[in-house]
Amino acid sequence: MGVIIGIDVGGTTTKIVGVSLENGKIKLIQPQFVRANDPITAIYGAFGKFTAENGLKISDIEKIMMTGVGSSCVKGNIYGLKCEKVSEFDAIGLGGLFTSSLDSALVISMGTGTAAVHATRGGDMKYLGGTGVGGGTIVGLSRLMLQADTISHIEEYSVDGSLGNIDLRIKDISDEGALLQGELTASNFGNVSDMATKEDMALGILNMVYETVGMIAIFAARSVNATDVVLTGNLTRLAYCSEKFEFFNNMKDTYGMNFIIPENSEYATVIGTALYGLNREAVIS
Repeated sequence: MGVIIGIDVGGTTTKIVGVSLENGKIKLIQPQFVRANDPITAIYGAFGKFTAENGLKISDIEKIMMTGVGSSCVKGNIYGLKCEKVSEFDAIGLGGLFTSSLDSALVISMGTGTAAVHATRGGDMKYLGGTGVGGGTIVGLSRLMLQADTISHIEEYSVDGSLGNIDLRIKDISDEGALLQGELTASNFGNVSDMATKEDMALGILNMVYETVGMIAIFAARSVNATDVVLTGNLTRLAYCSEKFEFFNNMKDTYGMNFIIPENSEYATVIGTALYGLNREAVIS
């Protein structure tokens, strides 16, 4: 069996990965991403870069699996290779399970917006809903409030920020409760100080988005009796993501969830896309 190429054509980035079977085991060719405004340019650019850097010839590739909002722009084959479309929700679910090595979990995809998929190995991938709050929210609000429109600049600002100058927390309005519970947010941007800096606002924006995603994940997980939540997508790469969800994990008595950020979390969806091109038994075993 040849290499299966997976391509995820998103709103701002296009990701690509290769998978193959060797002695019944799945081999992953390290994923990559490219940025381009035009989806066709992004697809062909990603394909060319990926094959060149990994020494792949067209004859080495069996087929291409595609997902994402821009995949509809491809109407035929690519370089004569068969192209198949994969539901983005199926790709999210399968990629989340594969990267986390779990048999069942709620998989959260954090991109421009956020989607929640209940995934079961060998079963259906059930889309539970989502929110428009995500990476696009961070960039948009930061452009308006901070005149910064790149994630790297926003993250740099946030490092020196203080939520005490932005959010209203439980400890601000009550003396009761444990130390951790006092740090819970009562109102995002509900306590903005006249002294709030760009750094404070940047951290407040990040905190609001991650808390919103976290609570949506908790509600969705409870609806299907899941306790493992796998976080995927570009927003998992920010250091504050790990910090925020470690806080959620420490609140076991309150939330009862196990948030996981697996290796290759930002590439989980494109990995899931490629896996759908393999023999079904190989993927679910």
